[in-house]
Amino acid sequence: MYKRLSILLLLFILMSSFVVQPVSAQVSGPVYIVQPGDTLSFIASRFNVTVNDLITANPSIDPNFLNQGQQIIIPGLEGVTGVLETEVIAFGDSLRSLTRRTQVPDEQLKKLNRLISPTELYVGVSLIIPTQEGRASLSTRMSAAAGESLLELAVKQNSDPWTLASINKISGTWDTLPGDVLYSPTAGSGGNAAGLPSAFLSASIQPLPMVQGGTEVIRVQTQNNVPASGTLVDMPLHFFVSDNNEQIALQGVHALLEPGVYPLRVEATLADGTKQSFEQMVLVTSGNYYSEELYVPAETIDPTVTEPENQNILAITNPASPTKFWNGIFSSPAVYPDEYTSRYGTRRTYYGTGSDLTTEGFHTGLDFAGGEGLQIFAPAPGKVVFAAPLTVRGYATIIDHGWGVYSGFWHQSQILVNVGDMVEQGQVIGLVGGTGRVTGAHLHWEVWVNGIQVNPLDWLNQAYP
Repeated sequence: MYKRLSILLLLFILMSSFVVQPVSAQVSGPVYIVQPGDTLSFIASRFNVTVNDLITANPSIDPNFLNQGQQIIIPGLEGVTGVLETEVIAFGDSLRSLTRRTQVPDEQLKKLNRLISPTELYVGVSLIIPTQEGRASLSTRMSAAAGESLLELAVKQNSDPWTLASINKISGTWDTLPGDVLYSPTAGSGGNAAGLPSAFLSASIQPLPMVQGGTEVIRVQTQNNVPASGTLVDMPLHFFVSDNNEQIALQGVHALLEPGVYPLRVEATLADGTKQSFEQMVLVTSGNYYSEELYVPAETIDPTVTEPENQNILAITNPASPTKFWNGIFSSPAVYPDEYTSRYGTRRTYYGTGSDLTTEGFHTGLDFAGGEGLQIFAPAPGKVVFAAPLTVRGYATIIDHGWGVYSGFWHQSQILVNVGDMVEQGQVIGLVGGTGRVTGAHLHWEVWVNGIQVNPLDWLNQAYP
């Protein structure tokens, strides 16, 4: 009896060690790729879920530290699978063209991006696009010319009209319009497919999204190279022909332009004088600039002094000369190229010493450290168009680099060039000083692009065409 009880007790102990633990439900859903600057709270807000939902679905992540490119499961998105890629809306894109290219239903795109109206697809906005393994987006674009049928387009694409009608979600082989962008699963010889009027082969703007103080490059190709024109925000664009027959315009974005959406309009003038145009809203984002206060001599913020000087500088930097003198990245104009005392875009409040005068503004250039008498170098080739003393800017020099791009150098102790001189990159053009509205000797360098002061650091870090 005792032996039997011992055996039963031993069996009970062995069985209790194999108690089945409850298995937690495996969370599934589409995968989002972390982008630069993303936080868990931002991702949660973007997909209308809670931070706790994300943490529960992704127990291995550190909520306080996300890495660019990291994969995060997004729970609660019924019917959505695959990888959620981020794509920036380009000039000419529409909800219809995105649906056709990605083969993602428009209702799913609206749901993922919480779009109420297709007009919310502003150029520069980041859009979430679900992608599936083994299913690539269509890349062959085409557009029917006036009088051209879907059958004729299909022949050009080595396809058939029924396939084109199906993947482009049109009612039938008869349901296509001239200029409507269509996509094909096969390569062929398509016509204009930019989502633009027939006079345009292509049009683009970079970088996106636009940032306060940035420099934008607008590129256009037209049929038979007819001339292009346009506006960005409220500034007329000046197009110049590049070596590959592209028409290029450079345009600065004002540092004080309120973040929001603004129009980009391009226009082509045909040989018979008729015009075709296209306009789309473009997103402008904040430059995240700091603020500071400065105490300066009262006469340097007196509007009766500053306004005529400002208008004089605007008149000098307004023309866009057709000759482009520079090539490649600008070089630093300073002896100490990496030592900055004040950066571009800083919001400033100026107080006039010994008076009640105050004025608001922003720092229009980049200040370099260095004592009086240090050499100043031309950052790029160009023509000297101004060299004289001013009340606010002190001893000032302005160089025209062509295509509406200018450099200004303020507060010099000496000017070593004359109006009309052609200067080369790296040539000594003046000496650092403390003249004009300053709190100490330094070099102030600013860059103008089509009438707008922009961030000079951009021109030191990348080449503009």
